[in-house]
Amino acid sequence: MQVFTLRSEALRARIIDYGGTLMSLEAPDRHGAWADVVLGFDDPERYLGEHPYFGGTVGRFANRISRGEFSLDGTTYRLACNDGRHHLHGGVRGFDRVFWEASGNETSVCLRHVSRDGDEGYPGALTATVTYTLSGSRMEIDYAAEVNASATVVNLTNHAYFNLAGRGRVDEHFLRIPAERFVEVDEERIPTGELSPLAGTALDFRASRPLGATPIDHTFVLRDAAELREPRSGRVLRIRTTQPGVQVYTGDLLDGSIEGKQGRRYTARSGLCLEPQHFPDSPNRPHFPSTVLRPGGQYRHRSSYEFMVLA
Repeated sequence: MQVFTLRSEALRARIIDYGGTLMSLEAPDRHGAWADVVLGFDDPERYLGEHPYFGGTVGRFANRISRGEFSLDGTTYRLACNDGRHHLHGGVRGFDRVFWEASGNETSVCLRHVSRDGDEGYPGALTATVTYTLSGSRMEIDYAAEVNASATVVNLTNHAYFNLAGRGRVDEHFLRIPAERFVEVDEERIPTGELSPLAGTALDFRASRPLGATPIDHTFVLRDAAELREPRSGRVLRIRTTQPGVQVYTGDLLDGSIEGKQGRRYTARSGLCLEPQHFPDSPNRPHFPSTVLRPGGQYRHRSSYEFMVLA
């Protein structure tokens, strides 16, 4: 397993070739003390075991596809169902569970993976590249993909769990999501097809406010940068993306069974996921932004994670 250590004047990160995984991301607080602000493991070999996608590059399709099937150009494709009746994060062996070809330097690492035609049920041979770059106080992740011979669907993201305090629960983090609507889902987390207004709901974070105990596992329709702030450390994370949405997950299913970095047990709400991506179940929802990639076309997206410190 390869571990790449990246540095800028304001950030430090470690990336591993297994899963294209963000293993650690360190940033200073208002006093200049550094802390790792993502959940995971100290030992890179631990990522080979079971865990809830800590820092992984998820695909070929992030989030859920209803009943593990979709139709494209008149053909129905059946995918692995690894979330009850549904397909989640690319299936049993998604992109977070494979070794990527990787090369890098002190500020950037480029990872490449070829997913064969029929992999987890998806059509087309897909070549995906993910590039992590540190520049000053920003970490940028660039995604690109091309497909050969047959059209497919693609939705890539990073599944880091953030805790800007470096430990404890995220309840006192302040979240701001500049969005008017969210993707409404049913009890199985499958979209109903509605993009519902946020105003007046428990999910309305248009103005920055503490997360509190509100359980969130929803996609917000983004208009601008999302922002996460931790008052005690002064750390602020601002996320900009070319993707149409961001999935917010408050880590409520973490149950203390996983021993993570420095021997800490990850209990509920130990971290918050902010995953820039297309909407879940898009292949079955023609009115959602399209995730179809055809031969000769290119999938390209960028997500930028900028860190600041409040005095």
